[in-house]
Amino acid sequence: MKNSLIQKYNIPGPRYTSYPTVPFWNKEGIDKQDWIESFQKSFKESNSSEGISIYIHLPFCESLCTFCACHKHITKRHEVEEEYIETVLKEWKLYVALVEEKPIVKELHLGGGTPTFFSKENLKYLMDGIFENAIKHTEAEFSFEGHPSNTTKEQLQTLFNCGFTRVSFGVQDYNEKVQKAIHRIQPFSEVAQVTKWSREIGYTSVSHDLIFGLPFQTKENVIHTINKTKELQPDRISFYSYAHVPWVKGVGQRGFNEDDLPKNETKRELYEIGKELFAELGYVEIGMDHFALKTDSLYKATINKTLHRNFMGYTANKTQLMIGLGMSAISDSWYAFAQNVKTVKEYQKIVNKGEIPIFRGHLLSEEDRVIRKHILNIMCHFTTSWQEDAMKIKNIQIHLDLLQEMEQDGLVVINKELKSLFVPEQARPYVRNICMAFDVHLLKNKPKTQLFSMTI
Repeated sequence: MKNSLIQKYNIPGPRYTSYPTVPFWNKEGIDKQDWIESFQKSFKESNSSEGISIYIHLPFCESLCTFCACHKHITKRHEVEEEYIETVLKEWKLYVALVEEKPIVKELHLGGGTPTFFSKENLKYLMDGIFENAIKHTEAEFSFEGHPSNTTKEQLQTLFNCGFTRVSFGVQDYNEKVQKAIHRIQPFSEVAQVTKWSREIGYTSVSHDLIFGLPFQTKENVIHTINKTKELQPDRISFYSYAHVPWVKGVGQRGFNEDDLPKNETKRELYEIGKELFAELGYVEIGMDHFALKTDSLYKATINKTLHRNFMGYTANKTQLMIGLGMSAISDSWYAFAQNVKTVKEYQKIVNKGEIPIFRGHLLSEEDRVIRKHILNIMCHFTTSWQEDAMKIKNIQIHLDLLQEMEQDGLVVINKELKSLFVPEQARPYVRNICMAFDVHLLKNKPKTQLFSMTI
């Protein structure tokens, strides 16, 4: 039965780090003045009450990992660091100049690329520059992505001194054949070393990112990787499904034959094995793809019903406003999305002209915002309700009809009297499919070509 459901529902679908998803943003884009007004409105509503989030995209990598779908810039020239940081700080000042009070930063994340490409001096310079014009929230949580092979103890200490308490290390898989295929060679000893350093310094949450569905990956590989992970006991584990999207421009995912990828039931078995092993080790499944120990803030957010999801993935801190700084970074005011230009050269050119460097975006309609709440509820809490006026959906019966077959297959439980739905634990692998039934843009504009990775 399980295999037949996988065959039935393993279709291309969004991961819903936003709604509407990027391919369905307004084709005409977003006017910069509309974005600025949206930012200012959201800032006034949320800065003093909950603070804001900042995502900083640090795009440089010394080599290309062939599993990666991020926007990056491959170079070994570290002299690019300082000019890039100067540009990020200029962009930040453009936003600060638009508001009357200092931003209160509750969440800050350094992503990439490879944030640890940058020297400890430049990382400190970046953080000092941000907080020349901002205040740290009393419950702030700062995090960054570290490459185990180039993260130094000095970098960890520097960022800790700047207020960082969370670090995520990209592990993927410990098998040498798999590592060679994805061009990511890093022995267990390096991961163990940076994990040990992080804990010695005082980081309260260390996360390891693992991926299933990689080329040449077998269930023995996954078991081996998780057994090695057990030795280090990270506070949080991301267990991502490999998203094979080689048609996306700039994604280097042609470094292996597609026949080398585990598919369908074989791929799903890798996840089920991982999930079972994580449970045995005391990890609790959080949302989609994430597992955490009960001492971690992500688990506590799940219990307290404060778990949130945005372009940074799952987070224990909800903020209405998130500002994305750097090449390709995406900002979210709740009322609108805006994405920066995708090359370093163009990004620096526009910012140095004194302009916010967005090139596309989307103004959310009232319907968009309601559907977005439902999708967030399903992705974070596996339940939602349209009983209250603020959550009512136009033409709800259309969506319920789409869910009818899923209900028959045991993937969702619908309570018509309470006007609510619930996703049973065994159906959580299909949560993206369930969200797709609410996706008005996707239903109206069926893609003629494949835009998304497979859902399962």
